[in-house]
Amino acid sequence: MKLSKIIESLEKWAPSIYQESYDNSGLIIGNINSDIKGCLITLDCTEKVIEEAIKKKCNLIISHHPILFKSINKINYDDWESRVIKKSIQNEINIYAFHTNLDNVSDGVNKKICDILKINNPQVLRKKESLSCKLDIYIPENDKDEFLKNVFNSGGGIIGNYSECSYQISGKGTYLPNKESNPKIGDINKKQIINEIKLEIFFNKTFMEDIRDCINRYHPYDEPTYHIYNTLNISKNIGSGMFGDRKIEFDSLVSEIKKSFNVKSIRHTNILNNKISKIAVCGGSGSFLIQDAISVGADVFITSDIKYHDFFQADNKITIIDIGHYEGEQFTKDLIYEYLSKKFLNIALHLSNENTNPINYYN
Repeated sequence: MKLSKIIESLEKWAPSIYQESYDNSGLIIGNINSDIKGCLITLDCTEKVIEEAIKKKCNLIISHHPILFKSINKINYDDWESRVIKKSIQNEINIYAFHTNLDNVSDGVNKKICDILKINNPQVLRKKESLSCKLDIYIPENDKDEFLKNVFNSGGGIIGNYSECSYQISGKGTYLPNKESNPKIGDINKKQIINEIKLEIFFNKTFMEDIRDCINRYHPYDEPTYHIYNTLNISKNIGSGMFGDRKIEFDSLVSEIKKSFNVKSIRHTNILNNKISKIAVCGGSGSFLIQDAISVGADVFITSDIKYHDFFQADNKITIIDIGHYEGEQFTKDLIYEYLSKKFLNIALHLSNENTNPINYYN
């Protein structure tokens, strides 16, 4: 199986364009044309993870966190990142990072946390602008159905849980072919009036090349008339964090968190109400979402990497619970494994056994 096919599948689930501006998701080391024999899935790519991949004969590592966030000027074997790069190249191991784009989809990291905590009706906490585009195109009435079928097969016409969506307007199209043209309908230097349909079709920006290719291949005119617009729609399914409903007492929630996420130490702000009904979550660093959690009326906000001064933002309006970065995202590798195991039956998939958490607790 070519690596390019695996990446294509992953990025249909969580397109790379959804990643945050600071992120470095994607193929970090390797060749998209590599034949993949085995894949190791991990939260972080460390030297021990590389060694594990070698032992398990995996030439692909999918890591949630990128081994490199910023461009580097030197590869010096005195630092761990350089040694990981060296060892992966020496052993022809591809490294692919699947980070904030997976955080930002509605069936990604935060949905997994909601599932573990039995949070009902999960919704995106801070919604992002959608990647929705709209195609307006004009086509002869008799060619409409076949063309629409090809557009839908190319990724067009999907709006939320609905597929094959379009709007159609009947009208008259006119044109005068010159001697350089190759009209399907009509003759050179004779004005034509054609019964045409204007089609309006939404599609995700990630399918832009497929849609353009479809127009070039399947539109009957040698010079198709069309417009593609970026929309400014807000997507309810794309964005940071999630929130939902669950009635539970605070003490029981904390006990459940400690058990489910194997949390040894929890930091939190004042306990405002022992009866919880709405919970907000953000896997990884979530301080930027504190005000969003307050605005949706969450009783608690479960996240990690909260700095001292950020705890003050709770302002007796919400209880912030910091469970640790590794602890909150540790099940991300299970999420990726579950997805790939359904899509690729002929690849040896492995969950890393390495605990990559760099933080220890002294009891």
